[in-house]
Amino acid sequence: MSAKISIITITYQAEEYLQRTLDSVHAQGNRDQFEYIIIDGNSHDQTMSIIQNGSIKPDHLISENDRGIYDAMNKGLARASGEYVMFMNAGDQFASDDTLKTILNHLAKNPDVLYSDANLVDLKGNFIGKRSEATPHQLPQNLTWRDFKFGMLICHQAFICKRSLAPDFSLKYQLSSDIDWEINCLKQAKDIKYMPEPICNYLMGGASVQNLKKSWVERFYVLSKHFGLIKTLMNHLVIIFRGIRFAYKKGEKYW
Repeated sequence: MSAKISIITITYQAEEYLQRTLDSVHAQGNRDQFEYIIIDGNSHDQTMSIIQNGSIKPDHLISENDRGIYDAMNKGLARASGEYVMFMNAGDQFASDDTLKTILNHLAKNPDVLYSDANLVDLKGNFIGKRSEATPHQLPQNLTWRDFKFGMLICHQAFICKRSLAPDFSLKYQLSSDIDWEINCLKQAKDIKYMPEPICNYLMGGASVQNLKKSWVERFYVLSKHFGLIKTLMNHLVIIFRGIRFAYKKGEKYW
């Protein structure tokens, strides 16, 4: 029987955080229901050694130079044979040891897209809060692509799509192609389902956070492509106001 879902992990110089991801995938069980794909960007630290001696053996493992994270993600997609695909990158984890079982139960209803919330964790793995509570991004239970008008609504580790609908990631963007990809998936999807349980523990401090200004500029271009320039300009005024109001209510800095 072919895999129900392909779980793809992208790594590069990931020795510090990769073990938690491998252990989390291994703890899910249901090994006959998923294939595991690891795409490494030719790491020079202990990343490959950790993978080769890890708790779970990938079905596909590639370590070679690439043109960035989205090129690596495309390599993972190209090798995915599961009915569905999802990404669980180095440092990220499933929300619990039973999460994949819950996902598979939802996928038995054959949605085109399954999505959920994400638990935000710091570099030590400490829980910060649900993404829908720790950020201004409220999670709708009847998602459409138009809900992305204010930015990245669904953490890509909490977004599962049928492989047959999933396009390649655009290499035009270095930090915001995942927003474009999710919107494109949703435009193709007819049956979009919400999963009440969080799917993942998302490691804060990724590339888009470390390069915030560039990420914002790319996001603006992505959203302009889908929503138009004038609408996107107006929506960004809402984004700025919403962020300031959210930070004020929380009593802390948001950006």
